[in-house]
Amino acid sequence: MTSVLYDAPGPVTRRRERIGSVVGAVVVLALAFLALRYAAGRGVFQADHWDVLHNPPKGQSAADVWRSILVRGLGATLRAAAVAAPLALVLGLVLALWRTTRLRWLRVPAVAVVEVFRGLPVLLMMLVGTLALGMDPFGGVVFGLVVYNMAIFAEILRAGLAALPKGQAEAASAIGLSRWQSLRHVLLPQAVRMMLPSLVAQLVVLLKDSSLGFIVSYPELLKAIQNNGQYFGNRYFVALFVVGAGTYLAVNLSLSAFARWLSRRTGARAGAVGDPAGLALVASRPSRRRATRARP
Repeated sequence: MTSVLYDAPGPVTRRRERIGSVVGAVVVLALAFLALRYAAGRGVFQADHWDVLHNPPKGQSAADVWRSILVRGLGATLRAAAVAAPLALVLGLVLALWRTTRLRWLRVPAVAVVEVFRGLPVLLMMLVGTLALGMDPFGGVVFGLVVYNMAIFAEILRAGLAALPKGQAEAASAIGLSRWQSLRHVLLPQAVRMMLPSLVAQLVVLLKDSSLGFIVSYPELLKAIQNNGQYFGNRYFVALFVVGAGTYLAVNLSLSAFARWLSRRTGARAGAVGDPAGLALVASRPSRRRATRARP
């Protein structure tokens, strides 16, 4: 039995895969056991190393600690990501369309912009925003996230457009759609749905990259954890970083679950646009609107 891309594994290969999976699982469990044993030997699991989460010292309450992490720290992280993500997506879409133009003298500058900003570190862009451009820490973080991620989003969307069958654009042109109408109604919906997993993965990267903001003194989640660790003492760092890691995981897994729901939600609509009946339906929409405007 074969699939489109590769031959299905035979009995010998499947047996080797099972053996490799068992060996890999044993190695991972052994490493996890050694790590836990080492941590236990350092006293990480002692109750007094976790008091900061329910009975912190220095006259502070547990509510103060959790508020500094989940309200101020996580709130600052989400605020930067919520501002940077839409801007990066919009600019990435503009760059992707700019790069796919048929005019070479217009396409070359777009290629240069994408390649330059894709090759620069996010932290460098944050430092440029805060030190060179005089932005506040929030503006510097958003600037760095937008400049870097717009180039990545542009490449993802361009790859989605390039992966579509040429017949899609030819069929749209054959029924009288302009290039902009073809992109808007036929090509972009399919490209976005095709590349949705990559787009969401990059959004997760954007959210995690906001943790670099602590270097430019932006009070995001990692900075809040660091401040609490320095204030209460080094023995609480593990507990605080466990809370931070769990918070990042909860947010990122929620974002991935939302993306899967959105993919299922938009699947039928994108499929309808890709077939000939969907193309005919799209082609008829402009004429109906013109007919409506022409009525007295």
